[in-house]
Formats: sequence, C-alpha cells, structure tokens
Amino acid sequence: MSLPPSHTLPSLSQPDQFRVLDTLFESSADLHALMAPVLASEAFASYAHLVDAVGTRLSALATTHSPADRTVLLGILGSHPRLGRPPTVEAEALSELSRQEQAQLNAGAQDLAEQLARLNAEYEQTFPGLRFVTFVNGRSRPEIMAEMRRRIDRGQADREIEATIQAMCEIGQDRARKLEK
Repeated sequence: MSLPPSHTLPSLSQPDQFRVLDTLFESSADLHALMAPVLASEAFASYAHLVDAVGTRLSALATTHSPADRTVLLGILGSHPRLGRPPTVEAEALSELSRQEQAQLNAGAQDLAEQLARLNAEYEQTFPGLRFVTFVNGRSRPEIMAEMRRRIDRGQADREIEATIQAMCEIGQDRARKLEK
C-alpha cells in the first residue's frame, strides 16, 4: 500500500482523494465533507502538511459553539475503531492499517481483553460521541489501559477532544511516514 505524490491531490478524483484521507485517518463521511474543498484546491508539499491541515480544521471545529460543528467533529472523532476489540467484531469497519496497528493489543490474556473492553465502555459513557484514541506505537496493553484510566479519571471533555485530535494526527503522521513515496 502506498500513497500518490502529495502534490497531485488536487488532480485526483474525489474518490481517490477520499481514499487518501481514509488511509491516513479512518473512513468518515464527515471528514470527507470537511476536507473536500481543501483537497480539491490545495497542493501539499507532503502528507505531513495534509495531516497538519486536518488537525488545524479539527481544532477549529473544537473551539466553536455551533451544534452543527460539534456534530461534525464528533462524527470524525467517533469514526476511529475501538482499541483492542476482538478482530472478528466489526472487522469490515476496521481498516487494514488499524488492524495492523492494533494486532498486539488483540493478543494475550483474555482477562486483559475484558478489562480493555470495560474501559472502552466506561470511556464512551464518560465522553459520549468519542472513542478512545491514542498512538499505540508499540506500547503494551497495560500501558494503553493506564493511559485510558488517567484520561477517564480526568473527566474533562474539552481536553479529551484535544487529546483525541492530537492522537489521530500522530497516527496520520506515522502512516504518512510509512506510506509516502
């Protein structure tokens, strides 16, 4: 899997532009709608710049008080798959890159998997509309669960939205580094 040269984005078809977004992030109709005008008109020197542009737009949505903007933002942030879920659950909705990135979280003791599932549920109850997102980057399931617990206990939705945007961008940057030619 690779990405076309970033400077060619405006010349690609819209479905191909959206495939690039879906590769760097996760598939989201809200993200497609938010970024379609940008992808059609702006050339990027690198995919790192595109990821930064997405992050800037998401952060801008996070600071508005518009219910419509909040709905769009939560639609994008909520599109990320749950961490550590069994690979057979919603498998068609999990991108190949997410499947690879989460492989280590899906291996191991059943009791840790159940604890992670409970934490996911508690997180989503604490922060309606969000999914826990973090840049796994080789960290173990216990490390991820400790981070999740800290963020749940913090209980600050605005900071959680910022953390989720940052994590999504870190993941996008990592994918870009691996896939850009």
